[in-house]
Amino acid sequence: MSDYIPSPRQWVAEQVELYEESGGTAGLTLRDTGLPVIIVTNRGWKTGAIRKTPLMRVVDGNNYILVASQGGAPQHPQWYHNLKADPNVEIRDRTEVSVRRVREVVDAVERERLWSIAVKAFPPYQEYQAKTKRLIPIFLAEPVK
Repeated sequence: MSDYIPSPRQWVAEQVELYEESGGTAGLTLRDTGLPVIIVTNRGWKTGAIRKTPLMRVVDGNNYILVASQGGAPQHPQWYHNLKADPNVEIRDRTEVSVRRVREVVDAVERERLWSIAVKAFPPYQEYQAKTKRLIPIFLAEPVK
C-alpha cells in the first residue's frame, strides 16, 4: 500500500492529524464554525498515494453525502478526481471508522433531495453553487455490503 501524503494546505493536514491522533475525539469541527466534519480517506488518482480530506458531516440515513464544492471554485477539488478513479473510501466519523463505496449522484431527483440535506447541514453550499458555473458534484458514500 502506498504512503499517506498530507494535504499541501497546512490547516487541512493539521486537522486530519489532530482528528486521527485523538482517535476521533478532537478536531471534529470545521475551523471555528462548530460544524462537524468527517475524514475521507481515498487513493490519489495520479500518485496512488493515500489522501485524507476533512469534509462536512452530511448524512442521509446510513449514508454520507460528500459535496465537492471547493468553496465554489471554478474547478473540482482534487479528491473529486480521486473518487472518480477509485470509489473505495474509508470514512472516520468521530470514533467510528467504516469502509464505503461512493457513487456520483447524477439522477436529478435524487441529487436535488441530497442537495437539500447538504444545504441544511451546511448553508454556505448554496452560496458556493451561486458563485461557480459548474454544477457542484455530490457523491453518496454507502456501506460496503
